[in-house]
Amino acid sequence: MLCKTHRLPGLFEKGNMIRYLKETLRLYAQRPLWTVLLLGFSSGLPLALTLGTLSLWMAEQGVSKTSIGLFALVGVPYTFKFAWAPLMDTLQLPWFSRRFGRRRGWALFTQLGVALTLLLLGQCDPVGTPWLTAGVALLVAFMSASQDIVLDAYRVELLTPAQQGAGAAMIVLGYRLGMLVSGAGALYLASVVAWGLVYAIMALCMGVGMLTVLSNAEPRAESVTPTHQGGLLVWLKTAVVAPFTDFMQRPGWLWVLLFILLYKLGDALAGVMSNPFYLDLAFTKIEIANITKLFGLVASILGGLVGGVLVARLGVMRALLLCGVLQMLSNLLFVVQAQVGHSVPLLGVTIGVENLAGGMGTAAFVAYLSGLCHRTYTATQYALLSSLAAVGRTLLAANAGWMAQNSSWSLFYGLTTLAALPGVLMIPWMMRRFPLPKTMKNG
Repeated sequence: MLCKTHRLPGLFEKGNMIRYLKETLRLYAQRPLWTVLLLGFSSGLPLALTLGTLSLWMAEQGVSKTSIGLFALVGVPYTFKFAWAPLMDTLQLPWFSRRFGRRRGWALFTQLGVALTLLLLGQCDPVGTPWLTAGVALLVAFMSASQDIVLDAYRVELLTPAQQGAGAAMIVLGYRLGMLVSGAGALYLASVVAWGLVYAIMALCMGVGMLTVLSNAEPRAESVTPTHQGGLLVWLKTAVVAPFTDFMQRPGWLWVLLFILLYKLGDALAGVMSNPFYLDLAFTKIEIANITKLFGLVASILGGLVGGVLVARLGVMRALLLCGVLQMLSNLLFVVQAQVGHSVPLLGVTIGVENLAGGMGTAAFVAYLSGLCHRTYTATQYALLSSLAAVGRTLLAANAGWMAQNSSWSLFYGLTTLAALPGVLMIPWMMRRFPLPKTMKNG
């Protein structure tokens, strides 16, 4: 982590560089961090299989753009996972918890649920039985969101305070690798085998997370909220109500929530229809996988690193503003792509810039959300805030298919650019009216 002067003294001196490199390698060689990496893979694997990869499968089968856009609603469980998080945090699961422990029991149960529902989804017919396909995709998303709840808690309890920073980097890396396998990997497989087999192979990949949980001990939690002391009302007050009431004491908290909802809206609208857009421009599945998944992943990771540096250099709010403007402008490259048509080099530029800007914005946004949380309620409040941020990706972005169906691609991506403008314009106003807590760098 950068120090307060935003530089590492003597870093570029030869001796210090070697010492820093050895310390970094020693830190990341610890077993708990590799455990977190593999759990991140398990957490990231299902997301694309109910969103991007599924939308390409449906587009290939001739499903209408409007219907594909509505399938963004299957991501609703990611938005509302905070609603059942207190239950998973405090209740014992029959047989699983007794056999494997509270955290490991819930982890194995949800991972098994993801695997089974992925198998079912692969056997569905998006054209012949669209409602059944949507229902099963919703079940996958629900089990996946539940897995995220328990794995986040598992990670925090497994790592020591000194490992938490490196653990955050490893969970993100693992998550990206999981999305790579279910994104680019699934597209490669779909070019040679049927979609049903693709989803069966993805279900088997969930075994990575299950074996990781089985090979590690139950983490030792400092405290567990009792479910039997004080009654239901006391439990609801301490586990559910208190985090809400604490946040609502913040000045301008309603405006903060509105900003969280809007900041990534332009990206969300554009992302829902990206795969149908590529297919309409006659890009092959291999071209889509190579450029949007592999190259895009590298650009996104690089953007995240740059975004972290910007937060340290400029402060959270100024970094949010700069990254928000870049995110918004990057959508205009899709307008250019729509005008030019099938051009692999231009698609590389479009995806590179869009993912670089998106990664920068995500890093700044996560830093902002983290700083809003009270230390007493960090886990619960972060779940609430991140769930609200997911609304833009699900409920609001569900209209993207209708927008694309009733306009040209150039007009559609122009509208997604305008959709990002309100969130960007809110930042300078919020910097003046509702400055961040002193514990955060306001820039």
